[in-house]
Amino acid sequence: MIAQIFILSAKGDRLIYKDFRGEANTELVETFYKKVSALPRDQAPVVMMHEGLHFIHVRDSGHYFVISTPSDSSPFTFIEFLNRLVGLIKDYCGGLNEKTIRLNFALIYELLDEMLDFGYIQTTSTDILKNFIQTEAVVAKPFSLLDLGSVGLFGAETQQSKVAPGAAASRPVLSSRNDQGFKNEIFLDAIERLTVVIGSNGSLMKADIYGELRLKSFLPNCSEVRIGLTEEFCIGKSELRGYGTAVRVDECLFHESVKLDEFESNRILKINPSQGELTLMQYQISDGIPSALPFHLFPTVERHISSKLRVYLKLRCDLSPKSQAINIQCHLPVPKGVLSVSQELSSPDQSAEFQHSTKSVLWSIPRMRGGSQLFALFKLEIPRLSSSSLLEVGPVSMSFELPMHTCSGLQIRFLRFSTLRPALPHRWVRYVTHSDSYIIRM
Repeated sequence: MIAQIFILSAKGDRLIYKDFRGEANTELVETFYKKVSALPRDQAPVVMMHEGLHFIHVRDSGHYFVISTPSDSSPFTFIEFLNRLVGLIKDYCGGLNEKTIRLNFALIYELLDEMLDFGYIQTTSTDILKNFIQTEAVVAKPFSLLDLGSVGLFGAETQQSKVAPGAAASRPVLSSRNDQGFKNEIFLDAIERLTVVIGSNGSLMKADIYGELRLKSFLPNCSEVRIGLTEEFCIGKSELRGYGTAVRVDECLFHESVKLDEFESNRILKINPSQGELTLMQYQISDGIPSALPFHLFPTVERHISSKLRVYLKLRCDLSPKSQAINIQCHLPVPKGVLSVSQELSSPDQSAEFQHSTKSVLWSIPRMRGGSQLFALFKLEIPRLSSSSLLEVGPVSMSFELPMHTCSGLQIRFLRFSTLRPALPHRWVRYVTHSDSYIIRM
C-alpha cells in the first residue's frame, strides 16, 4: 500500500505530489529531501525510515521518484513500480527532465490515477494504459546524449536525407490520437558505458564495459522482429564461435520476452515488441576490453618558478581516423592554494575554465577525430608552493561520447520483420559509447 508518491527535482523542488490516503502531511517531502541530501550521493540508501513511514526511492536523470508507505511490504515491489513509472513517463512524454515534467503534469497525474487506486497498484501495462490515457503530451525541446547527426540506417554514415531525425529519440512513443505527422519507426540502440583506471606509469589497472541493447518502437501493432548479432558473440571465457575476432562477454542477461530458440545456433534474438522502450539485453565485460582504449593522456607536472606550477597535458585519441569523439571534458584537480590559472591551448575551438569552488580546471573539447592529438598548458600561481603541492595535482577524470562506436566490438547484422508489412517501417540501428568513469592517475 502506497501512502504518498512524489517526484522531486535535483534541488528538492516538488514537481509531482499525490496523497492517496490522506494520513500524512506535505512536510514529509521536505523531510525526505533533507535526509537524502545529507548523505553522499553514492551512499544514500534506497529505503529509509521516518516516524513509522518507509521512504523508498529511485533516482533517474537527477530526479527523485519517491514512495512513502506505512506497511512492511517488500520494497522490491515498490522499486519495480517506480522504475516502471519512469519508463512510462519517458514513453508518453518523450524524455525525462524538469521542463518535461512541468509541462506534462496533467498527463503524469492521469497516469498515476490509472496505475493506482487508493494506494494499491492496479496495472503498469502499456497495452492497458493506452486505452484510458486521454491527455496528450506537450513536447519540450528535445535533448539527447546520442549524437544522431552522423548516424544512419544500420550504422552507416549516409546522406543527410537518410539520417535518423534528431527529435526521434526524444519524442513521445505513446499517443491517444493517430498523428499522421509521425512515421512508423523502430530504433535499436547499442549503448555501452566504459569504466577505466590508468595508473601513473601508464599501465591499465581496470577496464570494464557495461552494455545494453535498447529497442524503442513507435509501431502501434508490430509483428515479430528478428535481430541478428555478431556471429562471433561469445558468452564466457571458453566459448568459441566463428572464424573472426570473437566478441567475448563475461555475463549476459536477456529480457523475459526475448525468444532465444535461434540464439545458440545463429545468434538471433526474436521479440514481439509493444509500443515503448524495452531493454532487450544487458552484458558486461570485466578486466579488459578487446579494442584499444579510446584515449591516452600524457601529463607532465613541473615547478616553473618559486610560485608557479606548470601542468602540461597531451591528449591522444586512439580511435580509427573514420571515428570521432564528442563532448570531451578533462577535469583536473589542482592544489587548494591556487590563486589564478593561465592557459595555452593547441586549437581555438577548445576552452578551459578554472573553477574556484572546486579548485579544479575543466578542459573542454567539442570534437576530436581519431588519430589526432591535442595539447594544453596550464600555469598555476601558488603563493606558498611546496613539494607537497605537487601531490595535490590530479588525478584527471574524463567524460566523453563515442558515436557510432562500441568498445566491445558488438555489431548488429540485421533488423528484420518476420512477416511482410504493407508499409515497411523505418528501421534505425545506432551505436554509442559513454564514459562512465575514466580516470588517469598522475
